[in-house]
Amino acid sequence: MFAHTCSACHRRELIFPSQVTGMETTAHGIVVHFTCWCDAEQEMVTGINAPAAPAAPTAAPAAAA
Repeated sequence: MFAHTCSACHRRELIFPSQVTGMETTAHGIVVHFTCWCDAEQEMVTGINAPAAPAAPTAAPAAAA
């Protein structure tokens, strides 16, 4: 199980093993193919050779009144 932000519905959801449709090892890392909860086909590169994931966005500080 892993969390993924879908490129179609833009929701961050947990992906379960039953949603995985395939995996392949490439020079860039392990490519996991899966289906999002919205039925969009997705893929994610993981493993030691995978590019670093972008940092999670942080909340902007509140403006002083």
